Amino acid sequence: MPMVKIRMKIAIINGPNLNLLGKREPEIYGTQSFTAYFEKLKEKFQDVELHYFQSNHEGQLLDYLHDIGFHFDGIILNAGAYTHTSIAIADAIAAISTPVIEVHISNVYNREDFRHKSFLSRNCKGLIVGLGLLGYELGIQAFLES
Repeated sequence: MPMVKIRMKIAIINGPNLNLLGKREPEIYGTQSFTAYFEKLKEKFQDVELHYFQSNHEGQLLDYLHDIGFHFDGIILNAGAYTHTSIAIADAIAAISTPVIEVHISNVYNREDFRHKSFLSRNCKGLIVGLGLLGYELGIQAFLES
């Protein structure tokens, strides 16, 4: 009987204002939309089942984490400003069994002081900061190699 290769299932979740990538502060976030970048990720990682979700609403982010957090192989989360304010998202990450890698496009430690504190990091498998959109690719690679 031939072996069936099981595809890894990884979700990328973006929080508030990340729907504006490509338009928003291009000097910080670049000029590429996340939708265009996600297509490149799917092309590069054809053996991975990639899912993408974005919301500007904390409750929707929580609901999505709850929905996928027990049957995906990994979650890459850029919670945007909720990183620095949401104990609820931190609690959701702690409650689910799917490992989460926290990603930030900009170097948050090079920005305003309030961005230096993450409520999420202590519940995450890892943290990728300041490498632009490449951080998402590195997150996928980290899950593939773990």
